[in-house]
Amino acid sequence: MEAIEEETKEEARNLQIATRCVKAALLLSSLKSTMIRVSEARNNDQDKEEEKMRREMENIKVELVKERLKMKKIKLFGWMELIIPLILVVLICSFFMKRALDSFLFDDPSPFCDY
Repeated sequence: MEAIEEETKEEARNLQIATRCVKAALLLSSLKSTMIRVSEARNNDQDKEEEKMRREMENIKVELVKERLKMKKIKLFGWMELIIPLILVVLICSFFMKRALDSFLFDDPSPFCDY
């Protein structure tokens, strides 16, 4: 009788251990699937974030190119604003210098001096 009780206790213990192992396996399995889902969600979020950053970088590059073109135009117009009046002054001065030199070299009466 004692042997039967020991076998029953052993079977109960083995059944309890098997039950615990099955519960642990199920828990690990659900934990693993949860971790996979979380990992996939993170990867999706990272992919979306990377795509968003890539689009932002492209927009910033386009804005940078536009800004550079704008600065080139500003520089060009700045130089033209400086050169055009300078050319005008040189032309006016050369006109009056030619008139003055012509009057001194050829002794023509000049409209500038009526002595």
